[in-house]
Amino acid sequence: MSVLRLVLGDQLSPDISSLRGVTNKDVILICEVMAEAVYVPHHPKKIAFLFSAMRHFAEELRRNGLNVRYISLDDADNSHSFEGEVRRALDAVSVSKIVVTEPGEYRLLKIFEGWADQLGIPVDIRTDDRFLCTIDEFKIWAKDRRQLRMEYFYREMRARHRLLMDGDTPAGGQWNFDRENRKSPPRGLRSPKRISHQKDQITKDVLDLVRKRFSNNFGQLEPFHYAVTRQQALMELEHFINLLLPNFGDYQDAMVKGEAYLYHSLISSYLNAGLLLPLEICQMAEASYRAGRAPLNAVEGFIRQILGWREYVRGIYWVKMPEYATMNFLNAREPLPDFYWGGKTKMTCMAEAIAHTREHAYSHHIQRLMVTGNFALLAGLDVQQVQEWYLAVYSDAYEWVEMPNTLGMALFADGGIMGSKPYAASGKYIQKMSNFCHHCPYNPAETTGDNACPFNSLYWDFMARHRSRLSQNHRLPYVYATWDKFGPEKQASIRSKAGEVLDAMRRGQL
Repeated sequence: MSVLRLVLGDQLSPDISSLRGVTNKDVILICEVMAEAVYVPHHPKKIAFLFSAMRHFAEELRRNGLNVRYISLDDADNSHSFEGEVRRALDAVSVSKIVVTEPGEYRLLKIFEGWADQLGIPVDIRTDDRFLCTIDEFKIWAKDRRQLRMEYFYREMRARHRLLMDGDTPAGGQWNFDRENRKSPPRGLRSPKRISHQKDQITKDVLDLVRKRFSNNFGQLEPFHYAVTRQQALMELEHFINLLLPNFGDYQDAMVKGEAYLYHSLISSYLNAGLLLPLEICQMAEASYRAGRAPLNAVEGFIRQILGWREYVRGIYWVKMPEYATMNFLNAREPLPDFYWGGKTKMTCMAEAIAHTREHAYSHHIQRLMVTGNFALLAGLDVQQVQEWYLAVYSDAYEWVEMPNTLGMALFADGGIMGSKPYAASGKYIQKMSNFCHHCPYNPAETTGDNACPFNSLYWDFMARHRSRLSQNHRLPYVYATWDKFGPEKQASIRSKAGEVLDAMRRGQL
């Protein structure tokens, strides 16, 4: 008897575990369902990328002689939920069991785990072995550790997978070259030209569908440059490795007005959807270093993001869920301002990061953490609303990666499970790492006064407001010693200015 094999939209790899052992008698179910398209208001580019990639993947499987049951969003009989489509498939074909690879969301895992009883058929939920560390392996690593620091996890992963290792020691004699990867952008720094992939009829049809059904969502659908097949994704990877990786390390934290990409890889959407695999990416980057085509600081920094950070945040998500989703250590409840959804703001850094997001469904990691994330932290924006925004607007966002990065790293809402301190910064950080301040009416050198950078007063107000929670943090004594030196009058002036900033934010006048 045949098997029903459900493949999700972020599992677009022929080597996915749910397809292991597939025959042409089995039924592969891939479906576009409204329940997943609207639970947050996803960026139109994100929806179009996934639907087009899913349809192309289905065609690839069919060319290989496999039986694909593909349900498009506009199918008249579409039930618009995974369970509904599984039930329809079971009514249409006789199968002995359902096979699915573990999903990237706790919510979906709980649904899948209930299917055996609800549907009266065995359900085989398989490990997602595209990742380089299984959930069980991470749980073993995390057990009995007082602090779950990424750096130690990363070193073990480097040694296990023999990446950038010279025998038993790290290449270059050290594990981490992060200090070399924080250069400010020089005048005239520009992003090299990027690939724009030709759109076939499948992609054109998807763009028409998304234009009709999701035109009110935040974000511009076109121009649409995304890779939608593995072959195209490999072109993107090779373009990055050969042309961009040599300069990636130096400027990975830099921000430049009008430049969304700089030397970043733009492959996270393809990696997270399954068109690329993490080990092949890391091995290609290492080969570039070994051949002398890219410096060690760039290659190590890039590999750390994939082998270290990506695997680590996934582990944190699955080890700490479901309690993790509701953490709010700093009791942040302020409603998300309209400018996150494209409303006007005079803050150039925020306007730039949000414009990149609106136009590209992309903004690089420092803009996400130290601009939009930093502002959300300092202003005390509602943790759930901020998470929903990040999940909705980026084409590479899935809950397993978005939640730890937002709730834990950006907002410190987990109280330090991920970060050893809040990633709070004043306008001086943005001034150092970008040219945004040159184009802004606010002055990063001023904390009070009409032209003061909002980040400055908010930074000190944040520290004062949360002193009872943060004063014992071993990385913050210098911050609080500086605050105490200001004296009561200056402190009151700064906090009063912070109140004015928050009031202006609420009125849409910041």
